[in-house]
Amino acid sequence: MNIKDLEQKALWLRRELFEMVMRQRKGHIPSSYSCAEIMVALYYGGIAKCTPGKPDDPSRDRIIVSKGHAAMVQYPILADLGYYPKEELERFTQPGGLLGMYADFRIPGIEGISGSLGHGIGMGAGFALAGRQDGADYNTFVILGDGECYEGSIWESAMFVAHHKLDKLVVIVDRNELCILGRTEDLLDQGDLEAKWRSFGWDAITIDGHSFDELLDAFSKAGNSDGNPLAIIANTVKGKGISFMEGRSEWHNRMPSDEQIALARNELGMEG
Repeated sequence: MNIKDLEQKALWLRRELFEMVMRQRKGHIPSSYSCAEIMVALYYGGIAKCTPGKPDDPSRDRIIVSKGHAAMVQYPILADLGYYPKEELERFTQPGGLLGMYADFRIPGIEGISGSLGHGIGMGAGFALAGRQDGADYNTFVILGDGECYEGSIWESAMFVAHHKLDKLVVIVDRNELCILGRTEDLLDQGDLEAKWRSFGWDAITIDGHSFDELLDAFSKAGNSDGNPLAIIANTVKGKGISFMEGRSEWHNRMPSDEQIALARNELGMEG
């Protein structure tokens, strides 16, 4: 896909996610919207290896959404790849449906789950080390929240990955600067995250996480070093695409009014 096609795919993803949530009035729209371009770049930008209709292809790249409250960002994509019927999107969070608020291993295409934050990079490290030992050629991509980087397990795993030079592991930090309680830098200042990852032995780059040009360029650097893993600090906007949600922590898991639903649909280019 070219850049224009990827932008249209990101809009499609936002629309699908919005309707999923509005049907049941359950879900985390802003957290999913901030990483929409990241996910589209991985799955549709020629970055991650995945085989339509074959979620267990052994040669596939592994993609883990460690910020588990945003797990639903994968659901429309996995359905689009033919991993399960698209009708499952209409049963999101419903009894008897496949797709829960948080992902689980019943869902084809889900590689790791994180109801409690901080585990995705540890799982990714396990995949990367196992792949090396097995002589496999897959990459592992882990999407972290910046608020999630408060967890000590993130940095324990970062040291482990750097020590073993697991350069087929890529971490993308969804740097939207918000978590459920407010601005991350007001709650606990994380400083220069690029410098911090470098200090743990990683290569690191900071980009605009909504720019496909920058995302694709950053992903192209994976594995091109002397064995260092890569951390991509993707500056994003929580709620990107819906004006009244953008950059507002109170919308973390809040539901819009009927008037706001109509406004959001209009901004997403949908019928109201």
